[in-house]
Amino acid sequence: MLALLDRSGVPQQLEELLAGRPGPAGVRPRTVLAGLLLSSYLTGRATIAEAWRILHFRLEPRARTWLGIPQEPPATARESIAASRRLYRGFNRITTVLDPARCNRRSRLPQPVADAYADAWDVPSGRQAAERLQQLANQLVLTPVRLAQARGYLRGWRGDVGVDATPIPVLAHPDSERTATASVEITAGWHYSGGSDEPTFGYSASFVVAAHRRRPGESAGKPLAYPQMCVGLVLDTPTVRTGANAVTALTQLAELGLPTGTCAADRAYTGCAPEKFQIPVRRLGYRLALDYKVENRGQQGSWQGALLIDGSLACPHMPPALTRATQGADDATVRLPPEDLREAIEERVPYFLKTKQGPDARGAVRLHCPAAGPSPSVNCARRDRLFPRNPRGSGPPPAVINLADSRARAAHPAARPTVQLPDGEWRTTPSAKELPAVCGKSDITVPADARGDRLVAKFRQDDHYLTSTWTASYKPIRSHNEGIHGRLKGEETDIGNPKHRPAPGQVAQTLLVAIMVTAANLDILETWLYQHTGTHLTHSDYTAIPPPAGPDTNPPATTGRPPPPNG
Repeated sequence: MLALLDRSGVPQQLEELLAGRPGPAGVRPRTVLAGLLLSSYLTGRATIAEAWRILHFRLEPRARTWLGIPQEPPATARESIAASRRLYRGFNRITTVLDPARCNRRSRLPQPVADAYADAWDVPSGRQAAERLQQLANQLVLTPVRLAQARGYLRGWRGDVGVDATPIPVLAHPDSERTATASVEITAGWHYSGGSDEPTFGYSASFVVAAHRRRPGESAGKPLAYPQMCVGLVLDTPTVRTGANAVTALTQLAELGLPTGTCAADRAYTGCAPEKFQIPVRRLGYRLALDYKVENRGQQGSWQGALLIDGSLACPHMPPALTRATQGADDATVRLPPEDLREAIEERVPYFLKTKQGPDARGAVRLHCPAAGPSPSVNCARRDRLFPRNPRGSGPPPAVINLADSRARAAHPAARPTVQLPDGEWRTTPSAKELPAVCGKSDITVPADARGDRLVAKFRQDDHYLTSTWTASYKPIRSHNEGIHGRLKGEETDIGNPKHRPAPGQVAQTLLVAIMVTAANLDILETWLYQHTGTHLTHSDYTAIPPPAGPDTNPPATTGRPPPPNG
């Protein structure tokens, strides 16, 4: 555990932040975090009381020496109380130095005073301190991931991730209108979960989980070739910075140099402003698999003449019946599409633009008309006129088709749908400059930010919505998200039980949840390793973790100072 903590870099950074601060030092951050990590790993609870019992009564004398604790346990009540207070004081110093606006967390404040403290989290200095807190918490969570990476246990992972938020309830009661007092948790709020009628008061934890797609038609239940760990965590006020928090976790994950695959997210993330989620995620190298609300299904916009149909750019002359196939479809219909909708979804596919060049370093892709390229999927007289394949009098003679060969029949032009052009185009043929760019050019470029059309940047995704390919990507990854939530809120480690992490305040809750997730990640890794190899992690495995990249550890100028007086 000490090797794990030291390789995370968190105790060293906390020592630098606490250097020179007045007051009694209490117990060192390394000792406090070690006790909480042992408590979470052994009991499933991250409480100071349990950490104190483990540190002083359940460790061998030599281990206490490593942590700077007396070799003999407290012999009297006075000694026990003194040892306990030192540990509480050490934890209090950590939460104080990381808090943008330290306030009294033991009693309810008047609402205006509490609002002033809460506002201190949103000023530049407060956001700087909050980002530092999130970074330290995520460093802890990623340490077992770096262990698995160093030992090669993530070789079978293709980089697919699922992003989702789950409620983290707290013991404190919400604000009171009767007494005009605020909650002890001044930055907490109401988390609304899909499918639940009652909101949860507390925080939202944005989790990134290692997941994988399946091939269309592939059966489930195969053993995973990698440990399904949590690879990112950010805890924040519910409904605030939903997309930005996911990007924060994904950015820190990208620093490990692991592969990037498909990122699946539910409608809470689809509804984010594109510059907060979709654009930065694409620029990190991820493909997107998204779901839509009822009012966002069907035609969503256009780009250089191509229609945006359920997240995919399509021929501008896709039949209207196919364009409107999902318009107004409710969630129940989308989950179990009827036969006519499944047929319409499959009939759409030939009309979608094809990828000419994958995303570059900035997330831009190049697409071309479905009637172009070596394997066209539709017939289009306009495309044949502007870009003839075989000029008159040249090219090979027509091939003889073996009607018994299904692949040869499917490749024949007669088997492809034909684009129905406007009636006027048969009498007056427009030039390439008069036509949309998707028709008049050999290809079009779609930047990650789709400058000029926010709907394209917001709703575009990489697999065609509701097709077998999309289903094989989106649903397995989303189920992995639910699986990690169930594991983290199970019997052994239950982050959903506020009694397992009673310390109040967003800083304390962030650290305690991160410690519990770190212990759960370690348990997931050990379980997977034993199931696949019959072995356990050894001390050499922990010491093989590479040291983290050295972040800037200069403390914010206003860390721990109270906010300006209200009014």
